[in-house]
Amino acid sequence: MARIFITGSADGLGHLAAKSLIDLGHQVVLHARNTERGKQALEKVPGAEDVLIADLSSIAETRALAAKANTSGAFDVVIHNAGVYRVSGKSVDGWPLVFAVNSLAPYILTCLMHKPERLIYLSSGMHLHGNPNLDDLSAATPVTYSDTKLHDLILSMAVARKWAGVYSNAVDPGWVPTKMGGAGAPDSLKEGFATQVWLAVSDDAEATVSGEYFHHKKQAHYLAEAKDSAVQEQFLSVCEGITGVRFD
Repeated sequence: MARIFITGSADGLGHLAAKSLIDLGHQVVLHARNTERGKQALEKVPGAEDVLIADLSSIAETRALAAKANTSGAFDVVIHNAGVYRVSGKSVDGWPLVFAVNSLAPYILTCLMHKPERLIYLSSGMHLHGNPNLDDLSAATPVTYSDTKLHDLILSMAVARKWAGVYSNAVDPGWVPTKMGGAGAPDSLKEGFATQVWLAVSDDAEATVSGEYFHHKKQAHYLAEAKDSAVQEQFLSVCEGITGVRFD
């Protein structure tokens, strides 16, 4: 039995992955951005061990979440599922909201949580349109959803390169009919969370790899810059400069 933490698991793909993993006999800790959503999450997933609360748009709250997670005990798997799509709005720290939640939060949690055996990052096929160049990034810089999904892929591959013994991979769940994807999304909802579940607990040779990008349990094409160590180091350096959290 694995112990698994899933960010953004109050609804959508995170919620469905949590239910599936619990049905398989695993121990799951949920995450929600506020107490009310946390209560609802536990009601919808009664087999969950607990729910941890934090607004991932806040650097301080995300740091506090890492501390709470560490205090709760070691995790075998962390699924960085939380994300927002809208590009308007600023975080409490002044950064574009989409960048704070999608890029900075998984970086902070990766750095500060106890190292698990497996890390799974939710990317998107839209990362192919992302910009890997962070030279001119500032709080005023426009950041797209595609940019942040590329950041998630870059982070997953940086972790794979630096942390031997940890399986770190990214997933494109497809365009699925969740609240984020919309009711008319054409891809399979079941397939949307199946790869995360598989990477989290399967002993298949195809799942026990690191530094790969998956779509529906198969390795998929990704932007080559994500594998570039210089691009990875720039991303880690920028995140450290913003958050004060160092990747070791």
